[in-house]
Amino acid sequence: MLRATLKSLLARKLRLVLSGLAVVLGVMFVAGAFVTTDTLGRTFDKLFTEGYATTDVAVKAKPKIAVSEMDGEQVETPLPASVVDTVRQVPGVRQATGVVATDGARVIGSDGKVVTSYGPPRIGMNWVGTDDIMEMRQGRGPDKDTEIAVNEAVAKAAGIKVGDRVGVLTQLPKKTFTLVGVWGYTDNRDSIGGVQEVAFTTPVAQRLMLGETGVFTQVTVRTDDGVEASGVRDRIATRMGSGYDVKTGEQLAAESSAQFKEALGFFNNILLGFAGVALFVGTFLILNTFSIIVAQRTRELALMRALGAGRRQVINSVLIEALVIGLIAAVLGLGAGVGVGALLVTLFGSMSGGLDPAPVGVPLAAILSSLIVGVVVTVIAAVLPALRASRISPIAAMQDVATPDRPLTKVTITGAVIGAAGATMLGVGLYGTSSLWLILAGVLVTFIGVALLTPLISKPVVSGLGRLFSWSVPGRLGRLNSGRNPRRTAITAAALMVGIALVTGVTVVMDSAKSSLVAQAENTVKAEIVIGGDQNGPRPPTFDDAVLAQATAVPGVRSAAGVWNDQALVNGERTYINATDNLAKLSDAFGQTTLPALKPDQLAVSTQEVAEHGWAVGSVLKVQLPRGEERSYTIVATYDEDAMPGSYLLPLAATRDFGLTQPILGFVRLADGATMAQVLPQVKALVADSPEVNATDRSSYINQQVGMFDTIITMVQVLLGLAILIAVLGVVNTLALSVLERTRELGLLRAVGLGRAQTMRMVTVEAVVISVFGALLGVVVGAGLGSAVVQALDGEGITDLVLPWTQMGLYLVLAALVGILAAVLPAIKAARLNVLAAIAHD
Repeated sequence: MLRATLKSLLARKLRLVLSGLAVVLGVMFVAGAFVTTDTLGRTFDKLFTEGYATTDVAVKAKPKIAVSEMDGEQVETPLPASVVDTVRQVPGVRQATGVVATDGARVIGSDGKVVTSYGPPRIGMNWVGTDDIMEMRQGRGPDKDTEIAVNEAVAKAAGIKVGDRVGVLTQLPKKTFTLVGVWGYTDNRDSIGGVQEVAFTTPVAQRLMLGETGVFTQVTVRTDDGVEASGVRDRIATRMGSGYDVKTGEQLAAESSAQFKEALGFFNNILLGFAGVALFVGTFLILNTFSIIVAQRTRELALMRALGAGRRQVINSVLIEALVIGLIAAVLGLGAGVGVGALLVTLFGSMSGGLDPAPVGVPLAAILSSLIVGVVVTVIAAVLPALRASRISPIAAMQDVATPDRPLTKVTITGAVIGAAGATMLGVGLYGTSSLWLILAGVLVTFIGVALLTPLISKPVVSGLGRLFSWSVPGRLGRLNSGRNPRRTAITAAALMVGIALVTGVTVVMDSAKSSLVAQAENTVKAEIVIGGDQNGPRPPTFDDAVLAQATAVPGVRSAAGVWNDQALVNGERTYINATDNLAKLSDAFGQTTLPALKPDQLAVSTQEVAEHGWAVGSVLKVQLPRGEERSYTIVATYDEDAMPGSYLLPLAATRDFGLTQPILGFVRLADGATMAQVLPQVKALVADSPEVNATDRSSYINQQVGMFDTIITMVQVLLGLAILIAVLGVVNTLALSVLERTRELGLLRAVGLGRAQTMRMVTVEAVVISVFGALLGVVVGAGLGSAVVQALDGEGITDLVLPWTQMGLYLVLAALVGILAAVLPAIKAARLNVLAAIAHD
């Protein structure tokens, strides 16, 4: 029986390829996710090991607010210069150096634009000379307060050279320096991990990056030869006390790498999620493939039964075929996944500005997951067809046709029950527990339920769609063929339905959120001009707060107010907090009843936060900002969170302890009778020295900010494109195997006068009808699921339900094109059949 199964498998190589291709693609995504994260993880291990190679021990002040890599950027607490002398006196310390190194130094390139960064920080530092891995490429280090040096990565990206006058944005407004040096790193590297670095003299670095002189972000230590770094670390920690973090270079490298790996874990989960969707869709394809295979092998399996093969042997025959296909597909998918992982790592390296990736490796997790997923998915999908094959009666060997299609009663009832269970899980998850896992499980179960119900509705819907093509004989034949086996049509269409339903659902949610936020912003923000920019690095763009006063003086301007933002601890709870230079003007910018001016020890809080914590006007809150000591603030006003920015508003005096001491947003109101054409150009001129920000009208700024939703939709469409591709392969597979199954029938049709072109049109109509049916089902299910999510998010501010009619119509048109493309090879094969051989086909 085993030999017969293997011979049958090898005799049908096309069937083998088509069956395994879906698994290959799904496994490719799984393996690619593990390969990517493993390679990037080792890249960051190497990166931070090199970055701390010249540091034996480092001393930092404990942060006021501890922030992980996933939660935002850590603001360093400055160290007084006296710490350097204290550390230097500890036994075993050969050298102690005060270092300023913090994110936020943005170089303005020769084109007048800020050199952007999509990940790596832009470090402003004090020049302390070269070390074992640094090397000067041009010039020297800065020794005057008007001079800077940069690493080669910055020089190339900015298009600057030694001798140029270069503008730099920091905690203070734009300052211009003379570039006196460019350095690089050993092994011909322009940077370490794509980090952009600008070196100032120590006093300038302290003033620009930390806001005060006589302080450092850390003290780096080189130990005496032969002295263990851990021992020196312990002695320094004892000397410094509990207010400081003292760690070895190895510890810092490990901790920094671990933080980045946490972010990589999130990225890995996203890739695995889309891989799961691809495999879920692939399951439909494999199930359909084996169903058709069993139907084609009815006589063969029945003969085996007649010759003495038992039911278990027949089941094993089908499952062994699935096992072989799964193993082959898993190995091929693993190889493809390694290639995809290498590509993703290369793209990540180029986007991060020069990250040198570690050699691509294949972790054990990638190998095991590929084998397990590939084999398990294939075997599970083959179970039902295997059971069906075991029920074939030996008498079927003497019949000319396959076993007839079974009634749909059981599958319909099962689908209704599963669909109801999925809807219940979705309802509880969306409206009750707000559990993400319950919602995802509900979506999965709902899809299964809809897939099981699809055969019930496929016949009437497919018949209706097919009437569009029934004006010719090939069209009528194609319509009849697409509806002759509801189960097969339903499974093929269900695969396409899943991908399109997910894309449609995400589009509904994103478009609804976008519309809701635009409407809310238009209703709440009354300021006609907004000053701000797009964030393309770890920190949002800022501008000189003097611009606000200058804007107020522009003819036609009634008022201007700014907003600062950072993280804080409010009564010990970490949250984001805002500050403003003038609460009265800010409330005017948002069209609210004028709120009182804030004194240095006062703040305003949203009514939502007040209700949640049981506070009231007059309550005193303890607020710890990224710098400085904890302070007490009294609530003097409340406001609706939806009508003003953020949950907390502090006075301007508090911003001296912010990590970002400049405003991130400005709101300008026009005086009565003033026009945008008169005022906007003058406000734009005020931010000319801040290339990261711009002054725009309110509508343009709002549309600019919600553009991220379009980006998310595009990303989802690209990632789910694999699932849709697998569904397209399902259509190709179904048609190809169907052509093989109907060889004699096609021969008879050709014999009675159906031409080659007509045969191709018949197969094409069948493909188009199935594809459009799947897309139509996906659009309906996706719109329904998306609408349910939007309804559940009504309390979160998403109040508008937007159905993307244009995109949904486009999906249907694309489905028709997909059907045409999917039919090409099967149609050609059908048209080229030898008529006499086809009639004689057994």
